[in-house]
Amino acid sequence: MTKNQRPPSPPLHTALEQQIEGEVRFDKISRAIYSTDASVYQIKPLGVVIPRTREDVLRTVRLCREHRVSITARGGGTSQAGQAIGAGIQLDFSKYMNAVLDLNIEKRTVKVEPGIVLDELNAVLKPHGLQLPLDLSTSNRATIGGMIANNSSGTRSVIYGATIDYVIDLNVVLSDESIINLRPLDDSALDAKCAQTDLEGACYSTVRRLASEHSEEIALRYPKITRKTGGYNLNKFVPSDEPFDLTRLLVGSEGTLGITLDATLRLVPIPKSNVLCVVHFDELLDSLAATPFILKHQPSAVELLDRFLLDCTKGKPQFEPLRDFIIGDPGAILIVEFSGESPDELPERIDRLENDLRDQGLAPRVHRAIEPAAQARIWKLRKAGLGLAMSQIGDAKSVSYIEDTAVAPERLRDYIEQFQAILAEHSTEAGFYAHASVGLIHVRPVVNMKTADGIDKFVRIAEKISDLVLKFGGALSSEHGDGLVRAPFQEKMFGSTLYRAFCEIKKTFDPDDLFNPGKIVHAP
Repeated sequence: MTKNQRPPSPPLHTALEQQIEGEVRFDKISRAIYSTDASVYQIKPLGVVIPRTREDVLRTVRLCREHRVSITARGGGTSQAGQAIGAGIQLDFSKYMNAVLDLNIEKRTVKVEPGIVLDELNAVLKPHGLQLPLDLSTSNRATIGGMIANNSSGTRSVIYGATIDYVIDLNVVLSDESIINLRPLDDSALDAKCAQTDLEGACYSTVRRLASEHSEEIALRYPKITRKTGGYNLNKFVPSDEPFDLTRLLVGSEGTLGITLDATLRLVPIPKSNVLCVVHFDELLDSLAATPFILKHQPSAVELLDRFLLDCTKGKPQFEPLRDFIIGDPGAILIVEFSGESPDELPERIDRLENDLRDQGLAPRVHRAIEPAAQARIWKLRKAGLGLAMSQIGDAKSVSYIEDTAVAPERLRDYIEQFQAILAEHSTEAGFYAHASVGLIHVRPVVNMKTADGIDKFVRIAEKISDLVLKFGGALSSEHGDGLVRAPFQEKMFGSTLYRAFCEIKKTFDPDDLFNPGKIVHAP
């Protein structure tokens, strides 16, 4: 080596081990474990970093940038569209970076690290009568960082909304290793940000310009429904009569624009009282036709389970005792929840609902669950049905790939009728479940992904359903995100103009394609 030559850089594995306080895993078993999430996809990563501190995160970003290796941030690995897997470094926040950093009871805010699990956070909040009310079916393993990346919602989104409605500010690492604080800005503060000549300034000015240039296309192309998570949230910046808040772009960006170091979240009080009623229907379509009438009674949740999923709980020793509320052999049930300040007022709301449905000629069979223990059993069965459907015997499984579509609730019945026709055309059965309250029905067709015919069917059904969603003015992605499975449909759903805008956003925030490439835009 001559005097002026620099010694060669160590390989990424060695460099990470030398500089990371947390864990660095490049062994075959760890790489295999982190090669999957809750989707149908598998991508073996180069390695895994489990950071202990934010300095670990910054060093990982710097080293991966130097070695031109991508980073996929990961929480609980519950992503159903392939968001949480990638060929580079898996950055797992769940083991160490999971602390509550600050809790302000008076202001009803909490500051947390991204690896904290939703149920664990709510356990901390419960003694204070507060909650983060995003009750996901994966709440015992989903992390806040993943929920931010995915803009997660849940059972009671009809009254509580989604993650984006609770984020006050974020501290984020950009692709140049800078840490920025995102929060609402007034016009003068926004002007100052856009005048900056660094990456942060470029991000602000690009989003501001694209939202202004494409305001008409945004108004035309974004679905006019409550639940939608596809693409980047340019629609949150028009019209511009509210403070400019870049958290609203990072939420739902699936880790493609930056990495969250911590988040400050808004909290709400826990309801004092709840009651459930389970409305039984002979046919699935009848339950969907009833949903708009149920929504007039302002429930806090309306959850659907069809016969396919109910049957998956039959004969199982751990679930059979939970089925005591089921009357006969319904084609579908709607679990309807009412919340309020006093338990005395709630049974009357069930009375009014039952009378209204009877007046509509629906003649429902209704089971009431007033006691908390009885309600808990019903919710437990609701969560169990999905897992049981996924664990079917044989190679054909209920597959997550068209399960995240949503339409306006008043169009739900006709939409699902045509959805069923597409499944019948492909000789495929499916389970129907989830959030009828917001027009979101998760549908998991049974497909054998181990055969060429099964994969071909997977693709053909996805294409047909994307056409159907457009026909009904709905969203192809409403809570599970784009990831690998829905990103190829972005240009079809949003048009070429907005797709190019999405690509420009990605290029501005992440010019070297460091963060979770192939998700939302430029999908394989």
